[in-house]
Amino acid sequence: MASLKEVKSKITGVKKTKQITKAMNMVAASKLRGAQTAMESFHPYAEKFAEVLGNIAGKAGDDVSPLLIDREEVKNVHIVLLTSDRGLCGGFNTNLIEAAEAFMEEKVSAGLNVSFTNFGKKGRNWCRKEKLTIVDEYLNVVGGKIGFNVAATSAQKFIDAFLKGEYDEVYVVFSRFVSMASQPPFVQQLLPIPVIEAAGEAQETVEEEKGYMPEHICEPSPDELLNAMLPRNVYVQLFNALLETTTSEHASRMRAMDNATKACDDMIESLTLAYNKARQAAITMELMDIVGGAEALRG
Repeated sequence: MASLKEVKSKITGVKKTKQITKAMNMVAASKLRGAQTAMESFHPYAEKFAEVLGNIAGKAGDDVSPLLIDREEVKNVHIVLLTSDRGLCGGFNTNLIEAAEAFMEEKVSAGLNVSFTNFGKKGRNWCRKEKLTIVDEYLNVVGGKIGFNVAATSAQKFIDAFLKGEYDEVYVVFSRFVSMASQPPFVQQLLPIPVIEAAGEAQETVEEEKGYMPEHICEPSPDELLNAMLPRNVYVQLFNALLETTTSEHASRMRAMDNATKACDDMIESLTLAYNKARQAAITMELMDIVGGAEALRG
């Protein structure tokens, strides 16, 4: 059995760890509120943007933009991997990396070349460890206050490379925020832009649910508007993925620190019980020595 000093030292250490995990839980909760507000504030814009884009796409001609056209032969696939820069957030980064790895292996098995752009140190470090092709990296973005210019700048690079033929497909791997308990990894295609729902189909569905849906008047022509809006659609999708991943990271860290705090409580309870047993055993030994000495004097 461990000595009283050793057990007491362990209890002190666990209590200090508990203070740290509790403080990190509170910090994550504070950051989560801000990130969740930003994400929820952006959703109405993204939804309305998609609605307007779908309406204009229904009026534009076929093959109006090369960003909508699938390549006849796909050779080069680019993956944008969003992870955090720091750990201590449970299986958040592991789940994202496993999803990216599974998707990469699927493409490699089909004989395609795969390259990466990393947002976050954890994904960057994994790519380096596996000796994968890293085209670009952005650190200290996920988990902080994200500006739309970050998404626009990086997304424009993907668009330029796609138009030059350097990439045939571009995908983003991010964490979708469903609830505090669920942040599953998700793979979304950025380029070529997936088929936009025809305005007529969307109108019928919305009219059945909400009634009248306004008709958008295009000035200048639908083709010109669509050419201007499609790149921005890629910006919006990437920015939305960054917001969702940031919110998911804080939620995952908050949950992980809460579990760590509860584990500390269990350890303190177990160590306190061990400390009381050790103290009781020490007192019993002292009493036996005293009784033994008294008996010897009597004899």
